[in-house]
Amino acid sequence: MLNGVFNNMNLMNTALDGYSKRNEAINNNISNVNTPGYKKNKVSFEENLKEQLNMGNSLKLNTTNSRHIGFKNKQINTDIKITKDNSYSTRNDGNNVNIDVEMANLTKNTMLYNAIARQVSNESKKIRNIIREGR
Repeated sequence: MLNGVFNNMNLMNTALDGYSKRNEAINNNISNVNTPGYKKNKVSFEENLKEQLNMGNSLKLNTTNSRHIGFKNKQINTDIKITKDNSYSTRNDGNNVNIDVEMANLTKNTMLYNAIARQVSNESKKIRNIIREGR
């Protein structure tokens, strides 16, 4: 039971890392909104997390003998990818940062980060309760 809890905690911690990196990238984009030729940064990690989450729902094998071959979950790459968006710019100076879009993305990212942080806190409380009640 606790393996599932800790796997969920690991996924949520990876998500928090991703949202934190995205927050840094968005803030960097906002601070360079008036820098000529600046190309905005994008952060992607959700697809890898979805694959990792879907693998958790995969087939699990029970072994009744230590010599049986068990099913091992392969680890999905949950790396956080930061890329430059070299798409076109509507501005003459070559900068492709839209302050309105970046502010909306910052708000969305902050809300997602806070939601995951609350989930991590709730899971930690559950684990503490399990430990206390197990005495």
